[in-house]
Amino acid sequence: MKKGDLGIDLGTASLLVFQKGKGIVIDEPSVIAVEAKTGKIIAIGSDAKEMIGKTPKDIKAVRPIRDGVIADYQIIEQALKDLVKRTRTKFSFSRPAVVVGVPAKVTSVERRAVIEATTAAGASKVYLVLEPIAAAIGAGLHIFDSVGNMVVDIGGGTSDIAVISLGGIVVSRSLRTAGDAMDDAIIKFVKRKYKFLIGSSTAEDVKTKIGKAFPTLESFELEVRGRDALNGLPGNIRITSDDVHEAISQILQEIVLNLRQILEDTPPEIAADIMDTGVVLTGGGSLIRGLPDLIIQETGIKTVVAEDPRTCVVKGIGELLDCDKRLHRVAINHSK
Repeated sequence: MKKGDLGIDLGTASLLVFQKGKGIVIDEPSVIAVEAKTGKIIAIGSDAKEMIGKTPKDIKAVRPIRDGVIADYQIIEQALKDLVKRTRTKFSFSRPAVVVGVPAKVTSVERRAVIEATTAAGASKVYLVLEPIAAAIGAGLHIFDSVGNMVVDIGGGTSDIAVISLGGIVVSRSLRTAGDAMDDAIIKFVKRKYKFLIGSSTAEDVKTKIGKAFPTLESFELEVRGRDALNGLPGNIRITSDDVHEAISQILQEIVLNLRQILEDTPPEIAADIMDTGVVLTGGGSLIRGLPDLIIQETGIKTVVAEDPRTCVVKGIGELLDCDKRLHRVAINHSK
């Protein structure tokens, strides 16, 4: 791979771009504002996210990535063109090769959509790498050794649970239960308990700032704005960490249950390795306070959160940009 080639994490929550020779050059929310009639992009990332729930009828703020895969091909193609353009300089003459992370259980149709959209955006070649593999590399795990490692990547749209050894996935599951599902659960809980309506951005803020996965941890409060469901008037309420725990506990238990089932399906020798190496959590969803404690309680296996877990996938892709041999070893498909 040459200087200037790109690695992209098309996350449901965030769009991250790694440029060989520079590092992470783009880190934006996966939100795009478009004109409703023409589909023309007005804003991408933070600017577009601020428009959610506040746009006039002729503008809509959309999330083109859902459950970790492309939901709106035309919009994501335009967005990718913009992202690639942002990384170019007036001295950039050749088109970049691009490595893109995809969920562990991506279908052939979804693979093709990513390749076609990225090629249309200006890529000379497109390589697809499974996100658990990239996340494990970005977390510093030695996945090419003959030792079993376990990574749980909790993103916005999907939670990927994978056991990895010798550069490949031994066993894995990809759940459509992740950060966005937690936000939805918080919205529904607040409406049911307080008869109060909040938006997805507020729910995400609540989850990030005061959420907890372990019930006995200290509870905090956060005042949020929204609308009274009974009289329709704007107002404020205070939400507690205990509220958030009650709202998301079922989702967390589903992730833990699948983690346990993955361990049961893991060959004994590799399972023994994992007892030593432990479980590593990546993705923005892993930042919920007390999640490692919950997994330790349920499995008895030491569990840690990777350093800067939000960026593990794109950092792992960035490392692959520096080693063609390893990239070709783990790429599941690439354009010719």
